[in-house]
Amino acid sequence: MTERAGWFGRLRQGLKRSSARLGQGVADLFAGGRRVDAESLTALEDLLIQADLGVETARVLAAKLKTQRFDGASAADGVKAALASAITEILAPVAIPLIPDPTKKPFVVLVVGVNGSGKTTSIGKLAKHFRDQKKSVTLVAGDTFRAAAVEQLKIWGERTKSPVVSREQGADAAGLAFDALAEAKARGDDILLIDTAGRLQNKADLMAELTKLVRVLKRQDPSAPHETLLVLDATVGQNAHSQVEIFKQLVDVTGLAITKLDGTAKGGVLVALAERFHLPVRFIGIGEAVDDFRPFEADAFAKGLLGID
Repeated sequence: MTERAGWFGRLRQGLKRSSARLGQGVADLFAGGRRVDAESLTALEDLLIQADLGVETARVLAAKLKTQRFDGASAADGVKAALASAITEILAPVAIPLIPDPTKKPFVVLVVGVNGSGKTTSIGKLAKHFRDQKKSVTLVAGDTFRAAAVEQLKIWGERTKSPVVSREQGADAAGLAFDALAEAKARGDDILLIDTAGRLQNKADLMAELTKLVRVLKRQDPSAPHETLLVLDATVGQNAHSQVEIFKQLVDVTGLAITKLDGTAKGGVLVALAERFHLPVRFIGIGEAVDDFRPFEADAFAKGLLGID
């Protein structure tokens, strides 16, 4: 089995809950050779909404199917294939891998997201991703209010043989980031990954902290951060939309990483996010293993979402 085939198999398995809702839902809807007509397309639109693809995306997809013909005996397979193709069209423009600019040393990745989204774990897996590319990486424990986040990042630092810059609990995150950037520059590191707080209970405090952090980074490198990656937990479904809106207000989000797709039937939300925000989807997470965090591929995801081999 090739490495790519192995990943596609894990992706399909990771999206099993979502495909059980959507792919099986389509199969049930068109069972027994049911015709693809106005009534069944309305039911399909409802199914797409229930699968967290969102009202607007569901409308767009159902409208595309109206123009196509499907054989009655195999309508379900035809609809699934057509849906996968249409979903791929939506996702392809946002399937943009994160490729660090080699002229930016270090290439600064600011990682943001609410607490519990899988942010710190994603940073560790990102470190592994870049270390596998023979890049030198420094991790910054910028969520200084959560001792667990700092300890978790230190474990990832040991695993990936990457230095971790941290301070005492409650320390100024902006000052920490400033020092970490100076250290990474001095070492000639390729990548600087910065964890941040994700406390939305007081948005004003979080905005002030993130704004200050970005401002301080720019004192050393006016182009930093070079990527601001928003980590979203797929299990929150449509609530992911409000998280994107909030963080777009706080910082200039340049990419998304969607985690915990294996723990939810709400994987369709990724399609809705692509349709609405058009932000690059850099990575997806479909399991706990380090190799279950990979660059996003539109076609593979669309087929996995519908349970197509």
